Amino acid sequence: MGRPSRLGDEDGSDYASALDEVIASPEIRRLLERSGVPGGRLRVLGLAAVAHTTPAADAEYRHYAALRRQARGGRPDARTAPLSGPGDQERPGAGVLAVLGVLTPVLAAVAAATFLLLGYGLRLAGALPALAGTLVAVGWFSLMLAAVAALISVIALYRTAARQSADGTAGGSERSPAVEDARAAWLAALRDRGIRPFLLQRLADEAVPPPDPGDVPGSRFSSPAFAGPDFSAPGFESSRRPAPGGVTGPRLPDARR
Repeated sequence: MGRPSRLGDEDGSDYASALDEVIASPEIRRLLERSGVPGGRLRVLGLAAVAHTTPAADAEYRHYAALRRQARGGRPDARTAPLSGPGDQERPGAGVLAVLGVLTPVLAAVAAATFLLLGYGLRLAGALPALAGTLVAVGWFSLMLAAVAALISVIALYRTAARQSADGTAGGSERSPAVEDARAAWLAALRDRGIRPFLLQRLADEAVPPPDPGDVPGSRFSSPAFAGPDFSAPGFESSRRPAPGGVTGPRLPDARR
């Protein structure tokens, strides 16, 4: 079969959901209560064992990934695309063009308003008629330039929106019934042949049998045979006990006499 396929970034949430479903199953919950292992710890172990659990459903995942790639037409997922945006915005310098497309109409409109106000103000005042005429002409030219730049920006925005809508429609085809069936088959195989056996093995390893009360140290205590030392008070030895050296010790006086 070759090396097992690595899950894509988009499949991480599906793996986590399958893991949560297995942990929430009655069998696992019952074993968790018996073993005393926290459910959060079991989930962390399951998330860290992706490389050990996913190979069990590798054939189903390959089929699912192939159908998904075919549905997308060989394009990468939009969720993994660069944040700069689709289309021409990914080319170097596209950001500068976008800024100019927005600022040009604004600056042209501001310049047009300024020139027209100054030109018509000088005309009303009757001062510098030549300069007033030049300012009015430049103002109207700036106003025309602002209108053209605004029209170009609107067309560019419309094309970008249409392209994004087309990409979204094409990307939605990956949710075809065939792709969904392949995804469901992969998740079922992942839960039954990958995640569940792994969690059962971990619970078996983590479970600690309760101690037997009969094996607790000190539960069965028997006092050892105690033999006290041979002690005799000085001067009260038995008369029949020979003293060292074979000399018999003194007898006690008979109290009955």
